[in-house]
Amino acid sequence: MTSTTSEPRQTDGTTTQVELLVGGMTCASCAARVEKKLNRMDGVSATVNYATEKAKVSYGPGVTVPDLIATVVKTGYTAEEPPPPEPEPEEGTGESAEGRDAESAALRQRLLVSVALAVPVVLLAMVPALQFTNWQWLSLTLAAPVVVWGGLPFHRAAWTNLRHGAATMDTLVSVGTLAAFGWSLWALFFGDAGMAGMHDSFRLTVSRAEGASSIYLEVASGVVALILLGRYLEARSKRRAGAALRALMELGAKDVTVLREGRETRVPVSSLAVGDRFVVRPGEKIATDGTVTEGVSAVDASMLTGESVPVDVSPGDRVTGATVNAGGRLVVEATRVGADTQLARMARLVEDAQNGKAQVQRLADRISAVFVPVVILIALGTFGVWLGVTGDTAAAFTAAVAVLIIACPCALGLATPTALMVGTGRGAQLGILIKGPEVLESTRRVDTVLLDKTGTVTTGRMTLQEVHTAFGEDEKEVLRLAGALEHASEHPVARAIAAGAEERVGTLPPVEHFENVPGRGVRGRVEGHDVVVGRLDHKLFEELVAARAMTEEAGRTAVAVSWDGRSRAVLAVADAVKDTSAEAVRELRSLGLTPVLLTGDNRTVAEAVAREVGIDEVIAEVLPEDKVEAVRRLQREGRTVAMVGDGVNDAAALATADLGLALGTGTDAAIEAGDLTLVRGDLRVAADAIRLSRKTLATIKGNLVWAFGYNVAALPLAAAGLLNPMIAGAAMAFSSVFVVTNSLRLRRFA
Repeated sequence: MTSTTSEPRQTDGTTTQVELLVGGMTCASCAARVEKKLNRMDGVSATVNYATEKAKVSYGPGVTVPDLIATVVKTGYTAEEPPPPEPEPEEGTGESAEGRDAESAALRQRLLVSVALAVPVVLLAMVPALQFTNWQWLSLTLAAPVVVWGGLPFHRAAWTNLRHGAATMDTLVSVGTLAAFGWSLWALFFGDAGMAGMHDSFRLTVSRAEGASSIYLEVASGVVALILLGRYLEARSKRRAGAALRALMELGAKDVTVLREGRETRVPVSSLAVGDRFVVRPGEKIATDGTVTEGVSAVDASMLTGESVPVDVSPGDRVTGATVNAGGRLVVEATRVGADTQLARMARLVEDAQNGKAQVQRLADRISAVFVPVVILIALGTFGVWLGVTGDTAAAFTAAVAVLIIACPCALGLATPTALMVGTGRGAQLGILIKGPEVLESTRRVDTVLLDKTGTVTTGRMTLQEVHTAFGEDEKEVLRLAGALEHASEHPVARAIAAGAEERVGTLPPVEHFENVPGRGVRGRVEGHDVVVGRLDHKLFEELVAARAMTEEAGRTAVAVSWDGRSRAVLAVADAVKDTSAEAVRELRSLGLTPVLLTGDNRTVAEAVAREVGIDEVIAEVLPEDKVEAVRRLQREGRTVAMVGDGVNDAAALATADLGLALGTGTDAAIEAGDLTLVRGDLRVAADAIRLSRKTLATIKGNLVWAFGYNVAALPLAAAGLLNPMIAGAAMAFSSVFVVTNSLRLRRFA
């Protein structure tokens, strides 16, 4: 399968869209700065995601990708022009994954060294019994590498931001730790703290002390180690959050056996072209989307759809790339390759959703963009107030450093992206594709769900439902003769009868003198009998008259069968309701939704289907444009409408509805128009999709409440001197880890 990192692509006549990989971002305010700078360019609209480290940019004429990259670089970060799509490498997950692994390994090494050096410093400060003569100089020796080398990423980023006149979370960490370290150096070399026999004690809160004899080496080294720990855990959690998308992208086959000039040749999947015929042996992955031309088998699509039962396929059936041939040998003709396959489109949809922003996240971005400067002002104010009230420089300094460190807005930047990454990834595993974060907000408000009938609630295929025979007639004999005659016809009703007969009685006899009477039915000679099937004029026995009336009242098509001038049976044919539809309707009701059946079919048939699945409200006999009007009418009544459909005639209604759910077994037009794509044709997945969307949105809001609440509560505590700076650093790191861990709970959604 090909990479989902896209080249610049035209979205309409004037706008081009590109995705840039942005490096050097360390917090939400970094992403906000890059986004703000890009959006200031004429004709540019950009969204920058801190968690995925990507910028999704739309730009008009007069702007080029190098212009966009130059703007990001001028802001103090790096950006890469997206490479053209290339085949996945045989082993591993590509250069970007290797780069991420190398970056993670470097961060882990920095963390381990910093922790090893910082732990003795913290213990010496916290446990007076360990403070031997001149212990403070050992602390300085151990703490210096942690502050300078361990904290180098923070100092480097803070300096870069300073050169560009900006401040981010790194500014807070760098200023706070360097201030604590600088104060300690002054106290050791110019104050009383360097004297032999000096003792100190660790305090949870700020207290008055003699500034010249106070050192904060445990704060400087401990905060660096704790924040590095938070960064490392955050990086690991973000990678776990994106694991579903990576797994999706790696599902495809690597090579394929192609039939060329009658010979089987093994070639890379990337060399496949539309129209190529390829062989899929039992146990192999199907290389790309196509149509079966030879063979009968069962295909396991569980990795794409979540559906555990393999699906039987035979010549003429469509198959999807990355699914597994669980039975016999198949020959498949490729219909879609590369970025056009369903797997590639699924991965692209998931990635686009993860790169987007919900409305609630935009509020968080606006706050985090101004948060850091405000915090610096609060820290300066804290220092001034403490100094004015107590006259104690050391206490004032400690409180100011605590304010700087506690306020880092990492949790704000991670609240939405991590939940989106996990939620959309889990959705992809279950066969639910969420197109964008704004979709999540729509699901919360929906109160009415319109269900298309054909192909959504029903199978979309006519099937033989019942056989009503006259007194003394044998059902199998009726099916043998009627099925044989109908087997020669191409009419959908005839095909349903023939298929039902073959399923129940086996091989059907041959037909002679077959004749099709348009609008009336068919007739012919089968095993010496003159058989008539359809609506031809022949007298029905009384019990068959009642059976026909009952069949038509139930919204089914009644087909009369007779031979040798005598009525034998009435067959009931209908578009069968899917086995899972009634359960799906119950699940939708349990979510507080009112289901409404919407169909162009006649009212009798529609009401019969509605009764069978438990729907009370029916809108029938509507044209495609009337479906749009039906959606708008419900919206005018004050309802928030979701629409579930699968056909071309549903596309406009899906686009008009507040929330469009397209069945992935349907047409491309319907899938493009929908907000959520349900890869399986199972209506129960619609309820799962709404539940998952609501759960993801609730997780985002919970994360934001925690992040906002944490900063609102912690800042006054720090300013009031109730938090030691090292405790503040631990709490800040915990805040980010909590948000990511909370999002990871979505992986267990079922």
